[in-house]
Amino acid sequence: MDVLRTLITAYRLGSFSRAAAQIGRSQSAVSQQIDKLEQQVGEPLFVKQGRGLALTEAGELVLSYAQRILDLNDEAVEALRGRAVEGVVRFGLPADFAEVWLPAALAYFKQAYPAVRIEAVVDRNRRLLQQLDGGDLDLVLALDNATRADAQPVATLPLVWIGSASAGPIWGQGEPVPLAVYEAPCFFRQRAIAALDQAGIAWRIAFTSPSLRGLWAAVEAGLGVTLRTAIALPDQLCALPGTAGLPPLPAPSLKACLHDAGRTLEPAMVRLRSIIGRTLQEHLAEPQRGLAGIA
Repeated sequence: MDVLRTLITAYRLGSFSRAAAQIGRSQSAVSQQIDKLEQQVGEPLFVKQGRGLALTEAGELVLSYAQRILDLNDEAVEALRGRAVEGVVRFGLPADFAEVWLPAALAYFKQAYPAVRIEAVVDRNRRLLQQLDGGDLDLVLALDNATRADAQPVATLPLVWIGSASAGPIWGQGEPVPLAVYEAPCFFRQRAIAALDQAGIAWRIAFTSPSLRGLWAAVEAGLGVTLRTAIALPDQLCALPGTAGLPPLPAPSLKACLHDAGRTLEPAMVRLRSIIGRTLQEHLAEPQRGLAGIA
């Protein structure tokens, strides 16, 4: 496993010397490891490319297997360690994250820590943080609370105007923009109103909902448009283009953060925090559906 990790590190950094510094070995020790692997394979794995290194065809094949072998090894070690961890993990998150990809992260955690019981709470940001501060939750994923002392930013999200993918124009020229929004207080609602006011565009509250599903249903039906992130946007909805007559929005500034109220977390909770952070970053690195071509 050490040799395979050295191979991957040397490829990623493009140099035996940089790989040696990364893994805490001498350059000669790294070279010996690669030489031994090449002797076992019977072919060279690296060739010089300028001042760096490039993989040979055989090296690319070995690298692909090395990554899979290490992933399986790490998964096995994690699963064995997880069997000794018990207890309850109380995690809260807003509905934006709850329905599509985060359950897979929780399932991965449950596989690694089968003796840990997960209690997941889906609610609005303000109520989740109140439960965290009151000791009813251990960890919360929340939006727009980056100024809290316990905030650990994991992503920066764009805000978009969202409408029905099938309904035509739902307000005419000179008519106020119909808004579908959460019940107050809601920072998405506040930002939508502020953006319209700043642009001098008249608006009216056409629909209010206490839940995200209710909000999506209203927008799909053409009752109004809303301002939100494009995370887990239903197929029936789309991000509206700049030609829709709505004011442009500032560059991405909405922070998604993990919060722990400054308390010391148990090992299982620390691992869940890591899994959630990594899943968020991987998911949000992909282009969000409906954002292509938005001006």
